[in-house]
Amino acid sequence: MKVREITPSVDTDALLAGAHFADAFQIEIEDRDLDARRAAERMMARQPRWAEALVSLRNLLVAPLGLRTSGAGLVPPRDMIGIFPVVSETPGRLIAGFNDRHLNFRVVIDVTAPGGVRQVTATTLVKTHNWFGRTYLATIMPFHRRIVPALLRQVAT
Repeated sequence: MKVREITPSVDTDALLAGAHFADAFQIEIEDRDLDARRAAERMMARQPRWAEALVSLRNLLVAPLGLRTSGAGLVPPRDMIGIFPVVSETPGRLIAGFNDRHLNFRVVIDVTAPGGVRQVTATTLVKTHNWFGRTYLATIMPFHRRIVPALLRQVAT
């Protein structure tokens, strides 16, 4: 199954007002029973080894700066998909993410059924707060553009 980059079609102001960045990737699959939660769980169940190594390196580098390494421990306790707290959920859309000092982000997983296939779209929204957030976003962007399609491919397996 081929993942393609598309123009984000979400209401960014409703999901993350003032977002400075948005991108979206989409895959079509045959699983007619798939909903947004199951798609998100398949995406976040595991990461490619190279992505795990990058996340471990990221966590090692940002922990001394006081940045979150996951959404775990946020109060009140929340439902989690992978390392991300679920912000809201319907059968067709799951929104996960959290706010930090340097940036806020949301991952939006949409599942639609046009014709005979399911389209699964992963949209990422980011709002930076300061120079560190902008620098962080610029640094991770090349990796993000490879990781999200790799994670989306897992939905088809």
